[in-house]
Amino acid sequence: MSTSNISSKSASAGLFAAMVASLCCITPVFSLLAGIGGIAATFSWMEPFRPYLIVLTIGILGFAWYQKLKPRTAEEVACACDENQKPSFWQSKKFLGLITAFAVSMLAFPSYSHIFYANEGNSSSSLVFEQDTTKTNKIILEIKGMTCAGCESHIEHEVGLLKGVKSVDAIYSDGSATVEYSPTDLEEKAIIEAINKTGYTVILNAKDQ
Repeated sequence: MSTSNISSKSASAGLFAAMVASLCCITPVFSLLAGIGGIAATFSWMEPFRPYLIVLTIGILGFAWYQKLKPRTAEEVACACDENQKPSFWQSKKFLGLITAFAVSMLAFPSYSHIFYANEGNSSSSLVFEQDTTKTNKIILEIKGMTCAGCESHIEHEVGLLKGVKSVDAIYSDGSATVEYSPTDLEEKAIIEAINKTGYTVILNAKDQ
């Protein structure tokens, strides 16, 4: 197998690893855009493996670049001359560069996934609505399935659509969401149902059930 072929296949493998590494954070965005909230947390179980997949991606792409940039042996040069063929785009450095750039964007996806969620008029990570003087209740819910900032934004976006919600602050590192709402307009049960419909799961204590 030629060096170009090895490099191309390595690039493809690296891209695949990068996409798999980001599935846990890409899926919530796709589910929101497609209106299929229930699949949001489908790949949350992969989060513990993400660091290993990142290392694997970097290693594969590094190997691909090494194969592409290393000096060719006299035998390889002679072979290329005999074949008198120009490498195709799929075997070029430009293609490998595009693959690398896309893979990096996939690996970095969790850091900018929040831009896909509409938090108009809010500069903080939590979603805060116009305050009023009506009575509000505050609940803190334990949530299973959040793996990145995109998951936080997904939950904040969906809960924020409920009438009566004053503020939402989801924190994936704590696995929790704090919601302030008007008890005259909204029940706690509706908030829990809205979160569960996204694909994440609210963990209820026995006393709350």
